[in-house]
Amino acid sequence: MDQHLKDIASKVNNGTRITRSEAAWLFKEAPDQALAELATKAKRRFHADDTATYLIMAIVNYTNVCVAKCDYCSFYRLPHQAGTYLLNFDQVCERIDALRTFGGTLVAFNGGFHPKLQLTDYAELFSRVRSRYGADLEFFEMTVAEFMFSCKLSKLSYDEGASILKAAGTRWVTGGGAEILDDAFRMRHSPGKFKVADYFKAQNAILAAGLGSTATQVIGFDESLDERLNHLEALRTFQDSAPRKLPSFLCWTYKPWNNELGGHEISSHEYLRWLAICRIFLDNIEHIRTSVLTQNEAALEGLKFGANDFDLPTEDEVTQKAGSTISHDFERILSAARGAGFTVRYRKPFPL
Repeated sequence: MDQHLKDIASKVNNGTRITRSEAAWLFKEAPDQALAELATKAKRRFHADDTATYLIMAIVNYTNVCVAKCDYCSFYRLPHQAGTYLLNFDQVCERIDALRTFGGTLVAFNGGFHPKLQLTDYAELFSRVRSRYGADLEFFEMTVAEFMFSCKLSKLSYDEGASILKAAGTRWVTGGGAEILDDAFRMRHSPGKFKVADYFKAQNAILAAGLGSTATQVIGFDESLDERLNHLEALRTFQDSAPRKLPSFLCWTYKPWNNELGGHEISSHEYLRWLAICRIFLDNIEHIRTSVLTQNEAALEGLKFGANDFDLPTEDEVTQKAGSTISHDFERILSAARGAGFTVRYRKPFPL
């Protein structure tokens, strides 16, 4: 074994934190098998080698109106364009009821930067939804990125915005909209969105208010390895001192169809190697999740590269517009996980 690999393996075996330069070396140089083994050892701090968890969920896109104009997005429409929509309460409930026919237990809401929706409009919707469905379902009410825009539009501080949502019964504002947390990347592709420091300021306010959040990353645009690592390093540092811990990290892949950026989709092989780096480097996040939504059955190989959890989505217009395909043959997908040697069990949503 290469001495560099031996030194990093010793750190992983001893539970010692690796550096970003070591993470870069692993990604570029480590053989697949060695990388998978190191990621599995890192996963062992929290989870058994041969088990995995999953849930059935829907990402309900209640509006496609967005003024952020990210060049990698295939979903948004500007307010004046044809084909815009904003679902009313009954239409939102129809989408939720569709999930229930599949036995799903989690609904994640995701829209855009709608220039006419105040934070109180979101709070009212989420409150009505929770009142209708009670404890039968869990809801990820909005993303950090949407929360930031809505707070600014509503002339609210992040602390004030988080308090309004909590008072309305909101429990989760998830880490969606992060993509690559690097300011140079954001200036190239989403200058109308946010700066990285501001993102973590908002997420800190969400957690401090007693709400839950999560961590995410999207790879496969034109980002450099340094930019990917900047994201992981900023996230690991934030998690070290966050008011409440983020329970999970989900990495998925950019889909290049029907948008301004275009390009080519990265291989599943690259995705698996990066997933292993995420598990090894993010030593303070318990659940590393692999993306069936963007990788289909190939995502289940991620369970060998450090992931311990995945979801089976019933819908997500954002990624479907960009080229994702969703299968409702969940048993076939679960069989792929079992065929990879894992015992899979349905889980409850992560606790706050």
